[in-house]
Amino acid sequence: MAEKKASILWVDDEIDLLKSQIMFLEERGYRVKPVANGEDAVSMIGRESFDLVFLDQMMPGMDGLTTLVRIKQVRPSVPVVMITKVEEEDLIDEALRKRIDDFLLKPVNPVQILSVTRRILESRQIRERELSREYAEDFQAIEAMKASANHWKDWLEIHLKLSEWDTLLDEFPDSGLMQSHLDQRRQCNVEFAMYIEKVYPEWMRDYDRPTMSVDVFSKFVAPHLAARRRVYFIIIDCLRLDQWLAIEPMLEPYFALKRDHYYSILPTATPYSRNAIFAGLFPSEIAEKYPEYWSETGADEMGKNRFERQLLEKQLERMKLKISPGFKYLKIYSADDAHLAKKQIPTLRNLPLVALVFNFVDIVAHSRSESVVLQEMLPNESAYRSFTKSWFLHSPLFESLKMIAEQDAIVVITTDHGSVLGRRSAMALGDRETSTNVRYKFGNNLNCDPRQAIRVKNPADFKLPHGGVNKNYLIAKEDFYFVYPTKFHEYERHYKDSFQHGGISMEEMILPCITMQPKG
Repeated sequence: MAEKKASILWVDDEIDLLKSQIMFLEERGYRVKPVANGEDAVSMIGRESFDLVFLDQMMPGMDGLTTLVRIKQVRPSVPVVMITKVEEEDLIDEALRKRIDDFLLKPVNPVQILSVTRRILESRQIRERELSREYAEDFQAIEAMKASANHWKDWLEIHLKLSEWDTLLDEFPDSGLMQSHLDQRRQCNVEFAMYIEKVYPEWMRDYDRPTMSVDVFSKFVAPHLAARRRVYFIIIDCLRLDQWLAIEPMLEPYFALKRDHYYSILPTATPYSRNAIFAGLFPSEIAEKYPEYWSETGADEMGKNRFERQLLEKQLERMKLKISPGFKYLKIYSADDAHLAKKQIPTLRNLPLVALVFNFVDIVAHSRSESVVLQEMLPNESAYRSFTKSWFLHSPLFESLKMIAEQDAIVVITTDHGSVLGRRSAMALGDRETSTNVRYKFGNNLNCDPRQAIRVKNPADFKLPHGGVNKNYLIAKEDFYFVYPTKFHEYERHYKDSFQHGGISMEEMILPCITMQPKG
């Protein structure tokens, strides 16, 4: 098979004057696509895959730095060499911040162009070969860990390694490793579900359990309040560990970060996991202590979390943690809500605690199964990570965090659960009163294939609310999603390859919790 030619995009408003350099590269086996302005370059790079970009700094219309930013938004990993007439320190600093890979000074000669091309492209090939070697080693290491994993710490380490490879392989989509990686992750989730089914009831009896949803506030937030430090407590609904790893580098210039991890309670769904975070209690305990704040039926998910502020107040009271003059709680569902919250940041300097809930990622996950456009934009986990990264980069949340970095405050940022790409249907058997959730269900006398889901016969074993002698729960394992026997194939097609949560997978259960201190 003939070796694939490396593809180069050359962007210069005087591109016709560079024909000799372009021919020089083409004679040496490179494929060069010339364009005369930044707008065409961004459009081109959205349609075609390029291995390298040469970018003129001084162009009419969209200049080189603006074009660079737009290119990196579309293709974050493509190397870019900026060609400029002047070597200004401020320009170089700004370009480096925007992830330029190299500089060349005009006028450039063919030897310079060939030299930088070989250095960048061959270094990438070397990195790909090294990546393959590292992946082979880690693949075997993960297999060995999986074979002996019998503790929650083992599964945390496995999931962290897999999530780090998620983000690494995004940078090298043509390496041919992604399918092996996805297969290994799926097999790990098979073993993980078996482990959770065995130990979760023991965790509910406080037997060697990990940090869980109910512990997040008391472990990661309360100690800072007790030490008289101001805290912003931020929950991004439905954010997976791999998605966090994709956005974490954006915050490193502003904060010193310490990343911890915890396990979501079951079901891994907002009415359970997020209420548990704010209450510091398991669902059955909330229903018993504060029945006026607990709802499991009737309302939609937003309605079932109407009392997060009140539950947080009760948790602070039980801790005997008095904060004056109180705290602020904001729930953000829309872009308008997010911009309004950003405007309030300067006015919150005197409050000891600000709790913010951002629902954007969760809304996207739910909306994707209803939108053909979103399904095309987010066909897989890699695209979902890229989408989350792009959203965060341009979000009012990121702008708010940069503003908070200028205050004397701690930021604790986490999520309530993750999501999994549902690939296999599981039949759920129940009556008409059974809940409609796709990854978990509750109702009377529910049943399912035990290979596909856990049947929780006694809700008390999972610290879930009782609702009558016949009430039980189904919680899907791995990447299964529930479909009723009636209209089975219709719903199977509708939910296949959709991001769902509520079940048992590493992506849904093992979550990041980050403590950030401003560097300024």
